[in-house]
Amino acid sequence: MQQQSQELKQVSLSPRTIRDIRERIIEVLLFLAAFSSVATTISIVVLLLYESVEFFSQVSIVKFLTDTQWSPLFSDAHYGILPLVSGTLVTTTVALLVAVPLGTITAIYLSEFASVKLREVVKPFLELLAGIPTVVYGYFALLFVTPLLQIFLPDLPGFNMLSAGLVMGIMILPLVSSISEDAMRAVPLYLREGSYAMGATRLQTAWRVVYPSAISGIFAAYILGISRAVGETMIVAVAAGLQPNLTWNPMDQAATITAYIVQVSLGDLPYGSLEYQTIFAAGLTLVLMTLVFNIIGYFLSRRYREIY
Repeated sequence: MQQQSQELKQVSLSPRTIRDIRERIIEVLLFLAAFSSVATTISIVVLLLYESVEFFSQVSIVKFLTDTQWSPLFSDAHYGILPLVSGTLVTTTVALLVAVPLGTITAIYLSEFASVKLREVVKPFLELLAGIPTVVYGYFALLFVTPLLQIFLPDLPGFNMLSAGLVMGIMILPLVSSISEDAMRAVPLYLREGSYAMGATRLQTAWRVVYPSAISGIFAAYILGISRAVGETMIVAVAAGLQPNLTWNPMDQAATITAYIVQVSLGDLPYGSLEYQTIFAAGLTLVLMTLVFNIIGYFLSRRYREIY
């Protein structure tokens, strides 16, 4: 018995060994959680590339990038992505013209002028806009914003990119303002105090000291807003129309890449057909556009990053 008890003592793990095992398990779980997002992204890209290769084996990539017509579902089929790209860029531009100025002004007010109690009330209400379903935004643009715009623009059609872009700007406003405000609040207090000591007003300090100091984080907010607007689906599908038109006039109706994907996905196209594969070619184009914007944002953030 005494020999068996001694063997059990030798086999039993020390507290330090048990702690090391637990930390190792936690480390593995954290790695799996982090790798899951990377694996998901890689899987999506591989799927898009696989289906797109099948598509481009039948359609010239030159015609895909240069043809000005997009009508893959008609007998006289054309596969030029430019009409969808133009619709996506126009609605995104209109949205940014709303979200960037309003979001920046809101961030400056909340960071530099609002009291703590007011900020604690206003910021949660502002972020509630991000929780509204996008289909609600779409019908808000179609049934409220468009009739309101038609009072001032009588020739504005029922489906148009202007109202869709304006409502998209309202949708991404919380994203831009919240991240920009966090970046501004991260600016050290001594920079503000130095500005006040030189006789600058609060507005001058906010615009000429705090804003430039937080510009890398603010650029990141802008790029995230662009990515969110480029990938928006329901607002443009409901309010902007589903007719692919190569136009840069926001008062015209047009289809975006995401709207086309929704339109075709709801149809009865046979799996593996050329029309079905256009979904993945359009999706790959959208991913590449978003990737370009994110790369630009990354280099801008690195270029203007301030280290305190």
